[in-house]
Amino acid sequence: MFTKILIANRGEIACRVAATARRMGIKTVAVYSEADAMAKHVAVCDEAVLIGPPAAKESYLRGDKIIEVALATGAQAIHPGYGFLSENEGFAKACATAGLVFIGPPASAIRAMGSKSAAKSLMETAEVPLVPGYHGDNQDADFLQIQADRIAYPVLLKASAGGGGKGMRIVERSVDFKAALASCKREAINSFGDDKVLVEKYLTRPRHIEIQVFADTHGDCVYLFERDCSVQRRHQKVLEEAPAPGMSLERRAAMGEAAVAAAKAVGYVGAGTVEFIANQDGSFYFMEMNTRLQVEHPVTEMITGLDLVEWQLRVAAGQRLPLQQSQLSINGHAIEARIYAENPEKGFLPSIGTVRHMHTPQAVTFRVGGDAAAHAPAAVRIDSGVRQGDAISPFYDPMIAKLIVWGRNRDQALARMAQALSEYQIVGLASNIAFLQRLIASAPFAGADLDTGLIERHHDVLFPASGKAALPVLALAAASLLCSERQQRAGASDPWADASGWRLNSVLRRSLDFADEANAYPLTIAYLEDGWTIELGGMTAKICMAGQDGSHLTLKLGDQTVHGNVVRDGETFHVFTAGSHTALLCTDPLAHAGETEAEGGRLTAPMPGKIVAVLVSAGDAVEKGAPLLIMEAMKMEHTIAAPNHGVVEELLYAVGDQVAEGAQLLSFKLSGETKQT
Repeated sequence: MFTKILIANRGEIACRVAATARRMGIKTVAVYSEADAMAKHVAVCDEAVLIGPPAAKESYLRGDKIIEVALATGAQAIHPGYGFLSENEGFAKACATAGLVFIGPPASAIRAMGSKSAAKSLMETAEVPLVPGYHGDNQDADFLQIQADRIAYPVLLKASAGGGGKGMRIVERSVDFKAALASCKREAINSFGDDKVLVEKYLTRPRHIEIQVFADTHGDCVYLFERDCSVQRRHQKVLEEAPAPGMSLERRAAMGEAAVAAAKAVGYVGAGTVEFIANQDGSFYFMEMNTRLQVEHPVTEMITGLDLVEWQLRVAAGQRLPLQQSQLSINGHAIEARIYAENPEKGFLPSIGTVRHMHTPQAVTFRVGGDAAAHAPAAVRIDSGVRQGDAISPFYDPMIAKLIVWGRNRDQALARMAQALSEYQIVGLASNIAFLQRLIASAPFAGADLDTGLIERHHDVLFPASGKAALPVLALAAASLLCSERQQRAGASDPWADASGWRLNSVLRRSLDFADEANAYPLTIAYLEDGWTIELGGMTAKICMAGQDGSHLTLKLGDQTVHGNVVRDGETFHVFTAGSHTALLCTDPLAHAGETEAEGGRLTAPMPGKIVAVLVSAGDAVEKGAPLLIMEAMKMEHTIAAPNHGVVEELLYAVGDQVAEGAQLLSFKLSGETKQT
């Protein structure tokens, strides 16, 4: 077994690999960019070496530099994690040339399965069912459009070297094909250095089911059952679970055996995932093979009691697979939710900033449970590379953590996930926690009516109109502010600094103006000897403090007892109570009158990024919703659209320019006036 390995990755997967290595007595070397100097993965490894500037292409994608560090530190092997260099054939070859073990498949397997087009050709030869489509080498735009027209719309454009939802576009009409193709190719070249795409029929209600396979150098190969990854947004997974709901024993065996056959056909070694698109009628088609450990591997670990990273290390060291197929079994049900710094209500745009407050549900570190029969996993597991005080930057994926729960059955796992999400608190940037809560509770997911279009199809349920803050929420925010004022002025010798609200022969009344994104809440507070009264819209209630432990408050609100955690971030009060999160700005709402965003478009940068395409010229007249320019941020493209009918007055940036969040990108004449942003 190795005595020291280098982990060529960052974030939660680097921390995950380091945890298993430490348990096995293996030393670890972390590599990091300038942006990650204080990152968690740097702290948890035994050694850490700086490899370059923040941009991934100058640091985490520098295979030559990483190999140089491995040799200099005495590492015997390199674990690539997922993403970055994990499926890079050239890097795998370079490791072997340098005398280092690449903890992954041989370069030949990466080459065979790394290209979606080549993999489909291989599966076609092996008579594995394929989705109708074109996956050849001819990349002429006119030719590809002819192929799409032949297949019939909707079609899916997919980067041949892609993954993680990058370089994918659904095209509904022939007239939209070339614009979508150009966008797909731009994103593919920027993310993978290869703009080759394939075209395939887009199935309308497919499920995304993948099979975990493992092979060793002795000719043995097994499948560790399946994961359902159907719930996706922008072709990226949001929730994953194992086993797949409704999976029959016969279908599981058929898909598992097909996955093993695919792995053996390319001489596969190590952990891999064969992904299938499955119809509601039970038929399935090969989609692709990921020649690495998957983000969602924890749900497989939870139902099998196995540590897949340990298996990777043992196989890479030349050992046999620890178990044979007959020794593997499923115990219970596991669900994984990806906690992202993003704003679901704004098209899942990533959010950048510092995690100023983070409270997580109580979790137990995952341990190997031996054979599946004796497996008793923790109910809640959290894999994360982000701590309170860490920053989410524009350079890398904005995932904060993976929240994984286990239950004896799916219903228990769902209940545990709902409870765990209700206890997860993040302040400092937007997160998808509230969206995940709605998704878990939604009828289609709870009822296992799954397909890849679930989120879009149930948009109105998952993105309800903003409601008004409840009185207990406002009472908690007000009480937090009033208690803070009292504590800050406690012991002050100046009587005018007293915050008790005492008045001679009168009652102090004051106004507090709170507001959220949709509503204003003008409160009137009256000071009493034992608390306050709060008045809003003619409704009055008495507030008494029943307890305080840091930011956690217990109030008596009339006859009701209210518990909540209130975290202040500047002038914003984040109230966590009854499993919900409400952000309330304490300010004068009149100061923000008229600052609503124009319907149908936005002319400012939604986040830091680079201009990759300008689609109009100064003086052009455009229709409402017409694309004006395209930004790339965090490896995803974002189209800036016209807010209404009008004329482009001036372009403020050109292709290649970097822009800051909130920067005005162009001026636009709307109804005879210049659009102000």
